[in-house]
Amino acid sequence: MKVALDSWAILRFLEGQEPAASAVAGLLEAQKPLVSWINLGEVFYITRRRTGEKDALAAIRDIEGVVLADLPNSDRILGAARIKADHPMAYADAFAAATAVSHGATLWTGDPELLLPDASWAWRDLR
Repeated sequence: MKVALDSWAILRFLEGQEPAASAVAGLLEAQKPLVSWINLGEVFYITRRRTGEKDALAAIRDIEGVVLADLPNSDRILGAARIKADHPMAYADAFAAATAVSHGATLWTGDPELLLPDASWAWRDLR
């Protein structure tokens, strides 16, 4: 099964918040999940606000080494924009969903904005 992670999942992993941290750790041992660079940027700015530039850069370098970082092209950007237009969610969340859809992956998250019963993407609730 292909898996994509959003920033919520990565942040819970970095913070050691259960049950998400263990689930993501197990996933990272088994495979390299997809993560949009938009979501990695979100992880960076949140981490930078909390702990500073050095820690934020280190976190991104560490995560980048164990995931497939996906740089969005114009199709992905428009796909995210369509998702954002159809659902009340943050733009970065729309990129997580669009990445999952484009790769036929299941999005692992605990973000309520992405855990929609009528979603066009498959998801797993990590809460």
